[in-house]
This record gives sequence, C-alpha cells and structure tokens, in this order.
Amino acid sequence: MMQITKPASFENVVSMEDLSVEDVLSFVHDATEFKAGKQIELKRPVYAANLFFENSTRTHTSFEMAERKLGLQVVNFDPACSSVNKGETMGDTIKTLQAIGVDVMAIRHKKNEYYKDLVSDPNIHVGIANAGDGSGQHPSQSLLDLMTIYEEFGHFEGLKIAIVGDLTHSRVAHSNMEALTMLGAHVYFGGPKKWYTDEFANYGEWLPMDELVSQMDVMMLLRVQHERIDANENGAFSAADYHEKYGLTLKREAMMPDQSIIMHPAPVNRGVEIADELVECDKSRIFRQMENGVFVRMAIMTSMLRNRDLVKAEY
Repeated sequence: MMQITKPASFENVVSMEDLSVEDVLSFVHDATEFKAGKQIELKRPVYAANLFFENSTRTHTSFEMAERKLGLQVVNFDPACSSVNKGETMGDTIKTLQAIGVDVMAIRHKKNEYYKDLVSDPNIHVGIANAGDGSGQHPSQSLLDLMTIYEEFGHFEGLKIAIVGDLTHSRVAHSNMEALTMLGAHVYFGGPKKWYTDEFANYGEWLPMDELVSQMDVMMLLRVQHERIDANENGAFSAADYHEKYGLTLKREAMMPDQSIIMHPAPVNRGVEIADELVECDKSRIFRQMENGVFVRMAIMTSMLRNRDLVKAEY
C-alpha cells in the first residue's frame, strides 16, 4: 500500500523528472481520495485559466472539470482570439492573466520545454501545470496512467509494461518510461523500430508485438502522431499494414495473460493501433483512464493551491 508522509505541495507541476517516488504516490493518493468524494475548502475565491495552444479534447476538458469540481472559477481563454496573434509573448500573456487575478493555469504548447522560461521568470507567480509540451512531457497523463495501474494491481514493483507505437513523438512515452522505471516496473517497447531510439533503449528493450502480448501485465498503446511526421512518411503510411504489424489485433488480445490490461492515452485510431472491438473490451481501461484524469488533475491543482496557502486545513 502507499506510504504517504505529506500531501503534495508544488509551486508548479511541469515534468515527471521533478517528482520523487513519494511525490508520485502522494498525487495518486490525493486523486484516489478525490475519486472517493473528498472535497477541499478554499480560503478565498480562486481563479484558473487553461491556455491550450494545441488541439485537445480530453486534457482540456478534464482540467476544466477538475477546476470546477474544486470550486475554482475558470477564466475563458481562446488562443485564436488572444494577443499572442499580435506578437505578444507567452510570458507577457501569463503576466497579464496573473495581473487580473488568475492564480493557477494549465498550459499546452507545441514547443518542447516551453515552461522553462516561465517558471524561471521571477515576475511570474501564477502556478503552472504543464498540460503537454510538444513531444516532451505530459505529467498529468502520466499520473493518471499510474493511478489506473495502481488501482488495478495495488503496486508497481515488478510489473511488465509495454509502451507500443509512435515513441519518438510521444510525450506520454517519455513521461511514463521515466516514472514507471523509478517505481520499479519493467518497461518494454514495441512498434516501428525506427522510432525506438537510444533514449528508449536506456529504459527497456524492444520486442515484436507477438512476444509482448504474451508476457505483459499492461499493454499501453500510442497513436501515430501524423501531425508531427513529415509529408513523405505520412504519404507512405498504411493503416492496414500498421495494424497487422504493430497493432493490438483480436488474435493478439487472445494471447494476453488473464490479469493483463489495455491502456491508451487517446485519441484512439480504431483499427490502427488497436482493433475497434478492443477499445471497450473487458481488458480495456481506456475510458477509466479518462475518468481518473479528472481526479489526478484535481490533485495537481490542489498541490499548487496548497503551495500558495489557498486551501483551508484538511482532515
């Protein structure tokens, strides 16, 4: 079981690399309590904003739902109508929102490590939750994945977990391989071998799909991120060929151990990385992940509110 000595309290939550084992378990513990109905009480009205400079369904709406469940008031922000399009820097945009009273925000941006300049700026005091940076980090997705795995198995030590698909372009792969290794799981990789680079080899070996499915406790599938791949590669891509070589087919699902589960950060390309019939099969935890995402994001936002002394005493 989880051994928690103190609740999570962070000025910002931007990278899994910043979190210790105790930090991760604290977030999972908090999220589990929120799922069970825990509420917090705020010391004053608190305001949040969500700055999504890339498209998002799950993460964007999940952060907003989390904020509203915590009792935060959400300030609308539409990048397409913002002064960023007039040449304003992201830093100045954040300082503007800070000046009008925003306390915490979730940000997604296509630039890797966009947050480094922001969290090092002495004039930015608003709490920043990284909702995804390019192909870099995605801490809230990683934490919701970890919560889902912990709910299923009650531990991480010794679990065999495969991350399969477009590794190079996936912030989920980067965040999860680091966190799972730190927690004692054994990480493996699958998918097109051209996307299995040295950075992944440092965390686990690549195996063909038919070998992975027969051994793993968790099959974590990733979509091919066509928006990050060049036109020539996209032009040569065949969904049917990919599914046959690297997808979780009905035949491969039948080879999985009884206790094993299927995960996917979504959006899902049915019939490509996973057979349509398996998205909601008994082994699938894909929509459970989405459900848990709200509670994990409640925990992330609460950690930044605690850091700012905006939460009344918790019991």
